[in-house]
Amino acid sequence: MKLMIKALCSMALLCSLASGQTTGTVEHIKIHGKSLEGNLSGDSADRDMSVYLPASYKKQAARRYPVVYMLHGFTDSNQKWFGVEKHWIHLPQVLDQALKGSPDKEVIVVMPNAFNRFQGSLYSSSATIGDWETFIAKELVTFIDQKYRTIAAPSSRGLAGHSMGGYGTLRIGMKYPDVFSSIYALSPCCLLPSSGLLSGKAEVPPQLNDIKTTEDIQKAGFGVKAILASAAAWSPNPNNPPFFVDLPVKDGKVRPEIIAKWAANAPLATLDQNLTNVRRLKAIALDSGDQDTGIAATSKTFSEILKSYGVLHFFEIYPGDHVNRIAERIGKQTIPFFQKNLEFEKR
Repeated sequence: MKLMIKALCSMALLCSLASGQTTGTVEHIKIHGKSLEGNLSGDSADRDMSVYLPASYKKQAARRYPVVYMLHGFTDSNQKWFGVEKHWIHLPQVLDQALKGSPDKEVIVVMPNAFNRFQGSLYSSSATIGDWETFIAKELVTFIDQKYRTIAAPSSRGLAGHSMGGYGTLRIGMKYPDVFSSIYALSPCCLLPSSGLLSGKAEVPPQLNDIKTTEDIQKAGFGVKAILASAAAWSPNPNNPPFFVDLPVKDGKVRPEIIAKWAANAPLATLDQNLTNVRRLKAIALDSGDQDTGIAATSKTFSEILKSYGVLHFFEIYPGDHVNRIAERIGKQTIPFFQKNLEFEKR
């Protein structure tokens, strides 16, 4: 009997350790983005976000933590990534596993919801969608530093994201080294406009002509959605309702002035002019699956430009497609990258 009681107590202790000491908690809250007010799309400036607090956060009341800001991809949301809706990734579980063996290297992870009328903001700034750059780099960071026990310094802030979020990571990270010190872009999209646009031979899908309402956008194919979201982010037009955008093709003709606007927002075009800021970053990483061919190619070009300037960084093309190994990459590459490069509280 004593042996059985001892065994049951040991099992209870193990369960307690598993649930109480190695599992983080999640908070879903709202933040008002002043920089998002008055956007022509009519999207709310009150944005949902999810915050992952590591296992020790509620037990060690005096401890402060670095923060990793994680940006989701196009058509995704924080609710999908944080398990509120069934999805191909459950980020809190990934983080629990990644942080389990590193009690002194735990981080807070924050994901804002960038799902809007166009199903993704591209973390850009325009009259049509609002100033997402300022919202992420200034307002969100300030809010998190005030509400949670963070180490409120660039050296303890990281920025990461997948696909559209990888684009946002490079876009914002290159402009705000005074806010984030380390950045990691997973399968970053949109490093260049499409080759068809650049060659002047692009065609706009005819389905675009049928898009009149937000409900039509929701029903549209991915390519149509991506074009509208890109136009909302990079070629706004306050005099062109109902979506207040200029498309890169009109009446069957490519519009060079619109293509120029899109190209001006491409990280491969802006890397050179942001080189001074890039050099100020402590650590840079990007990767892509080898089956994600277009993104792998532009990511490699981005890496080659960094290399030509002598900017140290991590780059890898690994076996995989656009999503099938992202959870694994975050757990085994992204989080360890930030554990290595962010500054933690001395204990």
